Amino acid sequence: MKNVLVLGASGDIGSIISADLAKEGYQLILHYFKNKSSIEKTLNHVDETKVLQTIQADLSNMEEVHRLCEEVAYSVYAIVFVSGNAQFGLFQQVKETDMEKMLTLHVRAPWIITQAFLPSMIKEKSGKIIFITSIWGDIGASNEVIYSSVKGAQNSFVRALAKEIGPSGVSVNAVSPGFIDTKMNKHLQNEEKESIISSIPLNRAGLASDVSHTVSFLMDEKSSYIQGEIVHITGGW
Repeated sequence: MKNVLVLGASGDIGSIISADLAKEGYQLILHYFKNKSSIEKTLNHVDETKVLQTIQADLSNMEEVHRLCEEVAYSVYAIVFVSGNAQFGLFQQVKETDMEKMLTLHVRAPWIITQAFLPSMIKEKSGKIIFITSIWGDIGASNEVIYSSVKGAQNSFVRALAKEIGPSGVSVNAVSPGFIDTKMNKHLQNEEKESIISSIPLNRAGLASDVSHTVSFLMDEKSSYIQGEIVHITGGW
């Protein structure tokens, strides 16, 4: 069986990705930050025989990142990086401590986690590494400068690592969502949401399932010639 480590399995997108991967026959190692009730909801939608392990860790803390790597008790065929937090506000008002947390969560933690499990993937000459990034990593967003920066860094990491380890048979890609109907956008007023949706050619917000379906495709052998790509799920926005 192929084991998949899902980072951020308790969120709206991570939860449906986990459920879909379980339905497709993968066995899961599920990470969550601190929301015990949310990971329990995820588990309610996943065949319990497909869940090998759940691990709690704060990925904005490097000690906990290393602990997570040590606690994974199974071989890892694929890693799906869903974990992330948005950061809203004027750039000049962002505290340095918040910058450090965002950098660690989105960039340093994925570096260390990838390093931990990459050698076995290369040895097996197979494996999948998939990031959930963001449209803002490509085009940037006012009042989300730090978030845009770290998502851009993820995109660059995907493109560069894909070139380095492609010859070893390991695929590295990303899914870059646009406006998705999740709790991350709960800060927006209804008028703001309506304004965004009116500018999306498909005239609707994206769904977590739109992202999950793309992850499933990238996990499938049908996508075996896709490498180092940032797949945009934006409805044409």
